[in-house]
Amino acid sequence: MPSSSYDNATFSQDQRSKGRYMTDKQYRLASHNKTRVAYFHDEGVGNYHYGERHPMKPHRLTLTNHLVLNYGLHEKMEIFQPRRATDDEILNFHSSDYVDFLKRVTPDNADQFEQWFQRFNVGDDCPIFDGMYDFCQRYAGASIEASRKLIANGADICINWSGGLHHAKKSEASGFCYVNDIVLGTLELLRYFPRVLYVDIDIHHGDGVQEAFYSTDRVMTVSFHKYNGDFFPATGHIDEIGTSLGKYYSVNVPLRDGIDDDAYVWLFKEVMDAVMGTFQPSAIVLQCGADSLGCDRLGVFNLSIRAHGRCVQIMKDYQIPLMVVGGGGYTVRNVARCWTYETSVLVDTELDENLPPNDYRTFFKPDFKLHPDLKGRVENQNDRRYLLKVRERVMEQLRYLDAAPSIQMQEIPPDIQGFLDGEEEQRDRRSDAMKDERGVDRHHGNGWYHDDKDNDGEAEDSSWMDTD
Repeated sequence: MPSSSYDNATFSQDQRSKGRYMTDKQYRLASHNKTRVAYFHDEGVGNYHYGERHPMKPHRLTLTNHLVLNYGLHEKMEIFQPRRATDDEILNFHSSDYVDFLKRVTPDNADQFEQWFQRFNVGDDCPIFDGMYDFCQRYAGASIEASRKLIANGADICINWSGGLHHAKKSEASGFCYVNDIVLGTLELLRYFPRVLYVDIDIHHGDGVQEAFYSTDRVMTVSFHKYNGDFFPATGHIDEIGTSLGKYYSVNVPLRDGIDDDAYVWLFKEVMDAVMGTFQPSAIVLQCGADSLGCDRLGVFNLSIRAHGRCVQIMKDYQIPLMVVGGGGYTVRNVARCWTYETSVLVDTELDENLPPNDYRTFFKPDFKLHPDLKGRVENQNDRRYLLKVRERVMEQLRYLDAAPSIQMQEIPPDIQGFLDGEEEQRDRRSDAMKDERGVDRHHGNGWYHDDKDNDGEAEDSSWMDTD
């Protein structure tokens, strides 16, 4: 879709909120007999390779798509081959020197760019591989196109499993992520929708998205993740609540190892009901990182595919325009199962427990089932008292918004880059302060190269986390 149809759109007085948020429901989904779902998949996006021993495997996207097709779910959706993001679109968020580096560096000429590796945070976690920038253009283009489909009211739900790379920063790679498609897609949504809610159920904190919108009230970020002060990316403390106009608009739900289905779904529903009632978003972006499943190569939770999918169902049931993206997930066979199941949730279709014949069937042996047993492998350290404390802290934060005087939402300027640049200095100061305070290490660490396990540091000493 040409961008010219909304490039210069701003919110007139009657479109903006009176007070903190809109009281009408004009951005909620219209009543349809059937939810309109659009599915964005680039056939080539699964053909890239980070490296033999690297846990990120884009091939998981090919496995997911084959299951989706062989279950017949494509018949319930509109299917799109998205175009690649242009340089200008990527520059809506990322800095020009960083994008130029991504475009030019290759494995063959990497030694010529080595002086820039530390600046742009490339190396072990974020290696230089063949077609790296092309890969970024593919997954980012799909999220941008999905956003524009929602803006045009061409679908109620848009799916891009290749997206969700939530760690990438404005001027650096991080956590296997180079271009932050979520930020790019959200910036598109902000051209039309007054308020966008970002929800992240990856086991790792959605730090790149939080940082991008940390000082605005037009995006609320909500992240459910493992936090102990050491586990990558070592951010996501419950006290990270936003700054300036964005104060209280960053919500972090820190969890401990081994959380199970009942506890996770209960806490997710409690938090999200409160967030929806307070923020009243006009569009939602849901990041469905599958490393929060039990038995993930880098994960330490005990979630089943059904519980992970239950969170998707909860967000769907709010009936707000919804963009669903992928994210982490490093046990490839379970990632494909999970995102296939969640596709079925979004199109209201029950799937047979026995996986259909497909070209990659051997990946799913020995059981060839949609829902393998993934629960109970890690001791659950999230006792009832701890979870109630987390819930109460989040509710307390949201009550500050309820108690706030009438605050006009920021109007999006025609220059979307200016919207971010004006807040960059505040973000830099906050980022430096957090690193100084907690000693943040920007890398996953080398543990996963040897034993398929992520960092497992002890919980940070923090009185609110103490259950004694």
